[in-house]
Amino acid sequence: MEKLQQGTTAFRRANFALFAGGFITFSILYDVQPLLPIFTKEFDVTAATGSLTLSVTTFTLAISMLFISSISEAWGRKPIMSVSLLLSSLIVIITAFSPTFSSLLGFRILQGIVLAGLPAIAMAYLGEEVDPKSLGIAMGIYISGNSIGGMAGRIITGSITDLFSWRVAMGSIGIISLILSLWFCFHLPNSRYFSPKPLKLKTLSKSLIGHLKDPALLCLFCIAFILMGSFVTLYNYIGFELLAPPYHLSQTIVGWIFIVYLTGTFSSTWMGRLSDSLGRKKVLWICLIIMAAGAVVTLAVPLVLKIMGIAVFTFGFFGAHSIASSWVGRRARTAKAQASSLYLFFYYSGSSIAGTAGGFFFSNFGWKGVIGFILCLLLLAFPLSLKLSSVTGNPVQAAN
Repeated sequence: MEKLQQGTTAFRRANFALFAGGFITFSILYDVQPLLPIFTKEFDVTAATGSLTLSVTTFTLAISMLFISSISEAWGRKPIMSVSLLLSSLIVIITAFSPTFSSLLGFRILQGIVLAGLPAIAMAYLGEEVDPKSLGIAMGIYISGNSIGGMAGRIITGSITDLFSWRVAMGSIGIISLILSLWFCFHLPNSRYFSPKPLKLKTLSKSLIGHLKDPALLCLFCIAFILMGSFVTLYNYIGFELLAPPYHLSQTIVGWIFIVYLTGTFSSTWMGRLSDSLGRKKVLWICLIIMAAGAVVTLAVPLVLKIMGIAVFTFGFFGAHSIASSWVGRRARTAKAQASSLYLFFYYSGSSIAGTAGGFFFSNFGWKGVIGFILCLLLLAFPLSLKLSSVTGNPVQAAN
């Protein structure tokens, strides 16, 4: 049997299904982000504390993915992804009824555990089922689903919150996600190249350690931490900036600013395709420079320039993430799910740690402090990129 190739019906079905899965995951994950200023007022907490509604989810997501990816090596890819999406949709509906900030955090912690099923496995599924020549574009399409989902989640919650309340907005996200989850279950092709392995924790531990011993993969993991840490920090606190003087924007308008995510939809696919022809190393460097440039532009006071800076930053981020994530799938020769889960563990750890730490810089130094923090993170990515480009030879083989 041939692997899924671009232009075939099976390839389109797989990509549309995973696009929907990414949409669900990221709309649920980030639907609270435009609500952070509301949480700080309604529950009387600081900006950094309010950001925990996102950080605790990404943190439990990061940890859970390490275990779920290992379980998928024994139980299969599609069943776990399907259950994850269905349960996540139900939990977000329940979260809308949270009576206190503590209960809200509790549901968001549970949400992170359940959400882990799709992102922990999707990249491994693509790496196994898609022909290597089509992997770049396939990964780009999946990540574009992530970007549109993240954008839609923010826009929907921002708009509906202005009309009704944040609770109605979150419940709406849950209903939409439930419908798409059912569509995912019926349309994703079953795995054809997956070979189940007995669930042996000792062997799986060796597999994870083996990936961490590969210098190229370790560089990619650290870059993932930096990319997501920078990205979430900017989006966590831009709402506070735009709701305050001199802008005084409404919650709806702030939510619609996330439409700049569309630049990520384009860049993830385009940069993925470009990396297939020009080389991943060069295009990754370009994306990091684009992110830094966009961050600097957001320091401008005029609203148009600030939004342009956010768009440029987003364009660079999704391009870099598309390249780095597909690189992990190619570099890992065995236990691909574990390699993907480690990448995402670092990725979401960056979201949790840097995203919350950014609240300290915003509270003490304002928006300039946030951008200074982001630029420091991005500067760390350049030596990692140089190290990555110098790594040669075969990767360290993880134990099976």
